[in-house]
Amino acid sequence: MAIHQKFRLFQLNIGITAVLLLSGCAVSTTQSPSMGATALATEAQPVEFWQTAEIAASLDPEHTTLSITPNKTDDTAPVNAIIRLPTAPIAAENLTTHDLNQQLVAHRPDDLWQRIRNGFSLPKSEHARTVSERRWYARHQEYIDRTSARAQPYLHFIVEEAARRNIPMELALLPIVESAFQPFAYSHGRASGIWQFIPGTGRMYGLKQNWWYDGRRDITASTHAAFDYLESLNKRFNGDWLLALAAYNSGGGTVSKAIRKNKRLGKPTDFWSLKLPRETRAYVPKLLAIRDIVANPEKHNIIMTSLADEPYFEKVATESQIDLAKAAELAEMPLKQLYRLNPAFNRWATDPDGPHHLLIPLDKSAQFKQNLAALPKANRVTWTRHRIRSGETLGHIARRYQTTIAVIKDVNKVKGHMIRAGKNLIIPVAAKSPSSYSLSATQRAQSIKNRPKKGIKLTYQVQRGDTLWDISRAHHVSVRQLARWNAMAPRDTLRPGQKLVIWKSSSKVAKGKVPDMAPALNEITQRIRYTVRKGDSLSRISQRFNVSINKLKSWNPKARGKYLQPGQRLTLFIDITNQSGST
Repeated sequence: MAIHQKFRLFQLNIGITAVLLLSGCAVSTTQSPSMGATALATEAQPVEFWQTAEIAASLDPEHTTLSITPNKTDDTAPVNAIIRLPTAPIAAENLTTHDLNQQLVAHRPDDLWQRIRNGFSLPKSEHARTVSERRWYARHQEYIDRTSARAQPYLHFIVEEAARRNIPMELALLPIVESAFQPFAYSHGRASGIWQFIPGTGRMYGLKQNWWYDGRRDITASTHAAFDYLESLNKRFNGDWLLALAAYNSGGGTVSKAIRKNKRLGKPTDFWSLKLPRETRAYVPKLLAIRDIVANPEKHNIIMTSLADEPYFEKVATESQIDLAKAAELAEMPLKQLYRLNPAFNRWATDPDGPHHLLIPLDKSAQFKQNLAALPKANRVTWTRHRIRSGETLGHIARRYQTTIAVIKDVNKVKGHMIRAGKNLIIPVAAKSPSSYSLSATQRAQSIKNRPKKGIKLTYQVQRGDTLWDISRAHHVSVRQLARWNAMAPRDTLRPGQKLVIWKSSSKVAKGKVPDMAPALNEITQRIRYTVRKGDSLSRISQRFNVSINKLKSWNPKARGKYLQPGQRLTLFIDITNQSGST
């Protein structure tokens, strides 16, 4: 028999994938030695875009291969692919395209999506909220494609952990709802990582967070923590997974309060009956909707690109701090790929105090371990000698070399914070330029701050006592806008000297929304809040910021007296191009 239909050909990192659209049903096979059915392509030119081609497909007499021959390929080289089926027989009598699709899937137990389907156990839902979310996913094949591609390195590990705990396999899909499997996701609520832990809950579940490392983004640690948290919530709500999921989103207290209220009113206390925050009311339906899509993609005209049910990475012990650029060289892999597997590391190196391990792709791990063993620990980071200058502090030096005071003190056996000019310090430094570590926290934030937007870009240097709210009010923008421009969350703390980007529309500048703006629009004037220190006077402050006393008085009507009080707040508008740098 012969089947003439259309298929879409696209390129994946792991090879050529042929996808047959057979009467609305999807059959997906990938070139991978581990697959139960593999596509072997000859004379094939990789295609980096979706392309339609007429095909002729037929089963051979033994029903062990399915041959695909395109009749036209739209200006690309012809592709001849043979899909090798499992040795188990496939009945060909009266075989329909739907039957073929179902039998191919049934004979591929090593497909990760099929393993996930087999573990689904949450209740079915045709609630209006679930239906609405399901329609959205069904209309967005490109979203499913992007999310599946991002999930590939992490999903097998998550599925293994869910299976080990014998919990509903739907929970392995929760990062789709939380973060779309984006390892560096950071929300306005300060939630981070694929599981979107907020700082407090992360610490409660053992996720270390410091300048070097954020365990909320650690793929393995955060997965263990997320499942621990979900199991705890499930126990709290007497085995009701929907209530546990709602509590994961909005907090156990919020769900318990809603249950108590319904009990007082004599109403049901299931998830669908509770009055919960809007985000939570949509949260559980989103997971149930994506579960339905994965369970039966054909029904919703969605193609789930096959993922191999095999480990993607190995956790390799390093036993000491290591420069991530050096680690990437040892593993013979791109630094960006290493960061995406190890997104918890904020800087150019692993945390000096651990964890001392890295996730390495399985096909790179043997080479990495061999090269690592041959590299002395002293050579795993680069060192420089710094001669202390007059006026320098440990804080100044740490910021200059992108490290911490604690590391400098530990390496140099410094007690206290006193250092002497003329002495030398040994400092661990990055082996490459900062831009090489493009997925470090600093470079990711800088990339966001450098994104062009409409209007005029101002740069504001944070002063002691500043808050995002103060700065946003002064510049007539929202706190959320200000935070988003600077890769922050609205409740993040500021540090003196930190530089923020502020975007002002030309019309607001023209209408005087930035008071005393310099005549030339390319001269950046900043509004700052200055806290009066002991011994300050209007004269001293005017000299420090290179502004006139009369302007200081006009900006601060309450400060027109002769004396200022320590702690008093003053407003200043300064031209940053006319500052000496000493404040």
